[in-house]
Amino acid sequence: MRSALFAATAFFSLAVTGQSVLAAEAPYVDDRSDAEAVIRSFYSAINRQEFARAWDYFGDTRPAKDFDAFVKGYDGTESVEVKTGGVSEDGAAGSIYYNVPVAIRATAKDGSENVFAGCYTLRQVNASIQEPPFRPIFIDKGALKPSKAEFEDAVPASCRDAPPPPKKDAALEQAKKAFAAAYGDQCDKEMPGGEPLAEPDAYSLRYRDAGAEADQPERETRLFRFFCSMAAYNESAVYYVHDDVSGVRQLQFASPELDIHYENNDSEGKVEAINVTGFQTDDQLVNSEYDDATKTISSLNKWRGVGDASSAGTYLFRNGNFSLVQYDVDASYDGEINPQTVVDYNTPP
Repeated sequence: MRSALFAATAFFSLAVTGQSVLAAEAPYVDDRSDAEAVIRSFYSAINRQEFARAWDYFGDTRPAKDFDAFVKGYDGTESVEVKTGGVSEDGAAGSIYYNVPVAIRATAKDGSENVFAGCYTLRQVNASIQEPPFRPIFIDKGALKPSKAEFEDAVPASCRDAPPPPKKDAALEQAKKAFAAAYGDQCDKEMPGGEPLAEPDAYSLRYRDAGAEADQPERETRLFRFFCSMAAYNESAVYYVHDDVSGVRQLQFASPELDIHYENNDSEGKVEAINVTGFQTDDQLVNSEYDDATKTISSLNKWRGVGDASSAGTYLFRNGNFSLVQYDVDASYDGEINPQTVVDYNTPP
């Protein structure tokens, strides 16, 4: 491969999030699930000085004339920040080719910094037609050139001669970042059974402001439901909304504070009264779902597995927000499902 590829690859590192990572601090990452993951894994190996592993992320076309030259190319590199753009793909002759726009800010050991930009192509050969040894996604070719742009603006919009990258859902991406920042350490990392987390459920809600004229255009609010955690019989979820005024914000759900009186103060006995003493907000809902037909989010918090004691809320979308309109409580552990409505603000949507 041309020397430009070798020179460019010498400036990468694992700092995909925009933070410099020194070689001694770089985590071990070996992920070939997609094109960007391969790039992260490759520079994880570089930062950890695991050059044989790094060399193996390339296909038959290598980034240097031999392995020793490849290793020597990283002598002067201290750390690198990397940004990637939208990945596009196309297929040909039993393979999928991924085109990854990138920009890097390279810091040399003498403290100097330089920005480079360009594109890399990775190849995935159809697994069903391969014979041993199996070959996962690998770096096929690429080159970076010096850029005069600021690092934050240097990522190419697309790769030349490649199909345009798919348009990203900006609202969804913002919601995902907000969820990861707030709940990355709190919520489960995978679904029950070990399956990877699915994308959040996304909905588009159209409406007119209260008092708006009939000829005024509708507004749109996007709703995103993120799975958070699963216990024995309850599953929690976190919700975000996006609109053209407030951007992305997390939903907080009103719920009543309850004063429950049982006969003889026995929580297993007969319920004498359920009083609402105030309201609080919850950042998560239990066993919840959104119904687009009624524009409502409903929740059902089981107090024990058989579900004979529970609390349930209904939140109606109107005028751009979700409001608590009904709250039911079944406080009796009697083996029957017999809730009482303790809050009722129902109005038509």
